[in-house]
Amino acid sequence: MKYLIVGLGNPGTEYENTRHNVGFKVVDTLAEAHGGNFSAERHGMVSTIRFKGRSLVLLKPNTFMNLSGKAVRYWMEAEKIPVDRILVITDDLNLDFEKLRLRAKGSDGGHNGLKDIQEVLKSNVYPRLRIGIGSNFSRGGQSDFVLGEWTNEEALALQEILMKSAKAVETTVAIGLNRAMNSFN
Repeated sequence: MKYLIVGLGNPGTEYENTRHNVGFKVVDTLAEAHGGNFSAERHGMVSTIRFKGRSLVLLKPNTFMNLSGKAVRYWMEAEKIPVDRILVITDDLNLDFEKLRLRAKGSDGGHNGLKDIQEVLKSNVYPRLRIGIGSNFSRGGQSDFVLGEWTNEEALALQEILMKSAKAVETTVAIGLNRAMNSFN
């Protein structure tokens, strides 16, 4: 069985350690844990790993956050992976820092990456792992906040968040989304 695990973020070193790139960091954590190496492919950086007899295609789109749907659709079609076996990993302002939320479907919640995926797939029914980054910003400061680097305090907690998020992905693949939701939500 094959899965597409999509970490959302923006390419480029200027975005590498921003809150908006936590999806990239989670797929990096998965690749590192399972001996995967990323290579530059069409519409993103891709690594294929094995976990519990399953093949996981890890994707970090290079289309920038607002055009993530193009990369997701391309790799779904190229790898012949149905929508119920994708998992999109993204930051979420609507969740407290460190909170995880697995969902089988949902709105984009104002997230431009999810909005583009929803428009391209013509559906909001696709699994996603939302990682809370909190909303500690002043009115009008949302963009600067998500594109800002982690504070020192946040950075200290980040490794644990990444490990827990990677475990949520592994659990979803191993025992299914519904059971994983019971464990991580």
